[in-house]
Amino acid sequence: MQTTEFIWFDGKLMPWDQAHVHVLSHSLHYGSAIFEGIRAYACTNGESAIFRLADHCKRMVNSAKIVRLAIPYNAKSLEEACLEVVRANKLSQGYIRPLSFVGYGEMGVYPGNNPVQTIIACWPWGAYLGPEALEQGISIKTSTFTRSHVNANMTKAKSAGNYINSILAKIEAKEDGYDEAVMLDASGYVSEATGENVFIVRKGVIKTTPLTSILEGITRDSIIRIARDLGYEIVEQLFTRDELYSADEAFLCGTAAELTPIREVDHRIIGEGHRGPVTKSIQDEFFKIAKGEDPKYAEWLTYYKV
Repeated sequence: MQTTEFIWFDGKLMPWDQAHVHVLSHSLHYGSAIFEGIRAYACTNGESAIFRLADHCKRMVNSAKIVRLAIPYNAKSLEEACLEVVRANKLSQGYIRPLSFVGYGEMGVYPGNNPVQTIIACWPWGAYLGPEALEQGISIKTSTFTRSHVNANMTKAKSAGNYINSILAKIEAKEDGYDEAVMLDASGYVSEATGENVFIVRKGVIKTTPLTSILEGITRDSIIRIARDLGYEIVEQLFTRDELYSADEAFLCGTAAELTPIREVDHRIIGEGHRGPVTKSIQDEFFKIAKGEDPKYAEWLTYYKV
């Protein structure tokens, strides 16, 4: 990965290669951490903007509450810290990663009085699944791993420990020759991908999984509003794997993946086997908004100069 100069660590900027933690930090052993993924875009007005920064920081605070992680920052202070680190690194566009974790102290499952630490890093990062995927789409497989049940893990928290489920699914998919995996919930309905929410287009209607077993995606929420504003009918409704197979179009969305079409699922071609017209129209509008070209969504952008 491409590094930058500074990482924000517990309120101070420090050089990237000096941002160290102890190997016996609690989170390294037990996954007791929460994080966010946030994107900054270079805008057409010559400035840069962080996309839905306030919403990401609010979700991070909520994740901490859900998993009982006592972070010493509120959403507003996290926003200010994110702005501080992108400015310090002169990052005009790229990815921002806030992370709060239980640090070094007592060992054992119970975190006790171990310190809670917070870092924010940022770096240049292009299309998560490759630039060609934004147009040509990706191949996905239905994972053999079931998405976590809502009472097995706290699925509304973006917590590090939850992602072992995603890691196993992603490894399996890559080793089987696919780009990504989609997981089913405990009842057999389509849940989400390893780090993205799932949408399908079928018979003129856009469907996405309701907020059951899935993370409450901020890009997902953006896509729902954009699609409705463009005049599409969109519903939050459970759907099955074979309905995904029968879709006219399908796509994934997330901060890293942005809006990536699906061309194939389990060796079944979706639609024409590349990005469809509905996906393209929403994708085009999404990138226009992220670059500050649609003032109707101005509240989604936090501008800064580098």
